[in-house]
Amino acid sequence: MDNQHLNYFINALEHLHRDSKKGGAPHKPILLLAIIHEYESGRITDNRILITPELTHSFSVFWNQLVTTEHDQRFALPFYHLTGEKGKWWQLVPNAGCEIWIENAGSMRSFGNLSAAVAYAEIDPRLAALLLNPESRSILKQTILRTYFSNQHPQSIDNQQDNYFNDLRNEVYEPSFSYKTKLLNLKKQLDAETYQVEVYNRGTIFRREVVKIYNESCCLSGLRVSALFTITMVDACHIVPFAKSFDNSLSNGIALSPNLHRAFDRGLISINDSYEVILSPSFKENTQSEYSFSKMEGKTIVLPNDKDFWPSLANFEWHRKNVFKK
Repeated sequence: MDNQHLNYFINALEHLHRDSKKGGAPHKPILLLAIIHEYESGRITDNRILITPELTHSFSVFWNQLVTTEHDQRFALPFYHLTGEKGKWWQLVPNAGCEIWIENAGSMRSFGNLSAAVAYAEIDPRLAALLLNPESRSILKQTILRTYFSNQHPQSIDNQQDNYFNDLRNEVYEPSFSYKTKLLNLKKQLDAETYQVEVYNRGTIFRREVVKIYNESCCLSGLRVSALFTITMVDACHIVPFAKSFDNSLSNGIALSPNLHRAFDRGLISINDSYEVILSPSFKENTQSEYSFSKMEGKTIVLPNDKDFWPSLANFEWHRKNVFKK
């Protein structure tokens, strides 16, 4: 444990820049406690802080346990504004094409905008090393609790996380109409910001579960790459876009490699009632290429072993009528 670096970051965490209204904004300390919890759980293993359902839920649970002031619970605010801390130990890495977007602080107040624009945050490698060490991690955690929440004591959130994520995983295995009904009911019950977080979390669980039931393999090309849950070379593709269907059930998903995902979304390929690939006549390609789409025409996609998880033929019919280029 490097005491010099530890003392530096103890001082940094004791002097976070916060709005002083209502007794001091709790957002940054709560986010840092959630991040520390993710290091404790082994879900963060380097200096990259991705926006995951686990992190957003940890943030929510710590907020509910520790915050007694009348602040609004907003995950996007601290995730963005930690970039202003002295020493620049928190930096945002934008998604491609969003470099200018994240320079506008006003646009990053929304969770939807934040999650669309930001790939991940990158913390100082020296801080990451401290958070990977149980002893220094505990010291930094106690620093935050002592400085900002001296009258509160957080309980374990492990059981709450298990229940929350078990519920989300169970939802994607339900019939599509049931999934859609639950989501629309949530939209009525929650404020816009919390609803965005819930949609994001459910979308992430959908992607993980679809890739899992297809054995991390593209159902057309057979491409398979195994990696950590935050990294994949195979996409979960909605057959009917979520924006139209509100459907993250497994029957509305297939696993595709990124190039085939793009081709499917743009209507260059589709699937018929025999689960065979059909090719749009509306584009030209180099048919001599080893990776030509034409080599997949008529090929039956690889389906999950459990027939209950097969993609819906009705959804493929919708895709052929509304997306596929005739």
